[in-house]
Amino acid sequence: MHTLPVPVPGASEVLIAVHTAEVGEWDADMRGGWSLSGKKPRFPLVLGGGGSGTVAAVGSRVRRFKIGDLVYSYAWDNPKGGFYAEYVASLAETAAPVPAPLDLAQAGAIPIAALTAIQGIDDALHLKKGERLVILGASGGLGVFAIQFAKLRGARVLAIASGADGAALARKLGADAAIDGRAGDIAGAARAFAPHGVDAILALTGGKALTKCLDTLRRGGRLAYPNGIEPVPKKRRGIRTKPYDGIVGRAQWERLAREITAARLQVPIAAEFALAEAARAHERLAQGHILGKVVLRISQ
Repeated sequence: MHTLPVPVPGASEVLIAVHTAEVGEWDADMRGGWSLSGKKPRFPLVLGGGGSGTVAAVGSRVRRFKIGDLVYSYAWDNPKGGFYAEYVASLAETAAPVPAPLDLAQAGAIPIAALTAIQGIDDALHLKKGERLVILGASGGLGVFAIQFAKLRGARVLAIASGADGAALARKLGADAAIDGRAGDIAGAARAFAPHGVDAILALTGGKALTKCLDTLRRGGRLAYPNGIEPVPKKRRGIRTKPYDGIVGRAQWERLAREITAARLQVPIAAEFALAEAARAHERLAQGHILGKVVLRISQ
């Protein structure tokens, strides 16, 4: 553990006393030296792009929040430090009120994952009622939300999950069909699910399993994936491919709040660690087979 000065919020920023920090593979990538901006990191580097907490101070230009408000936030590559800390200062537009169905612990687990999931469903795939969607990585930290948002849109969902327990979780969250991607016949399951071809794939992992899924897409079908999955899928003729990044802004927060309420969003927590156990949280990430989210609990 390190002791650092409490960050001072600028005129357009809020200071958040952190309750829960979201932990994701992107944190491990940044720990390993990866940077979305390509810039060299400044140390000490405080990880954590998302989390929840209580507003502790507001900048002079901030009108949307007041001290004591419960918020969750997606503040990627924040120059004033991330959510693996007791306090975070970030732009007010990166934060939003915690939606009524969620508590602080649940809200802190989801900002990056839920925004990325719904933007894949709506903005990258433009999923429509009745379409048949395959979600690859369906039991992971993004997939558990993608299932629920896809069902909210009226789609039929085939979940490719991690293990039999992952497939069971996917069905519990609303998937119409689910298989273990490590042991099941992915192509066979997809053809049985959509005999005339799958309409769309949301790939939250890559590799051989994705190649098998792509073989079942109908001509003119769509593939979307968040930037950062490895290996990067190769483009195919007759398939519309859309890599994308989750983005944050007031309109995105407002849509997410509506859909969280409408879906009665379930937030599966796979593992919870104290701030001092951040290294253990990353060891858990490295082990794989995570059903849902990993979080750091900063405050009770």
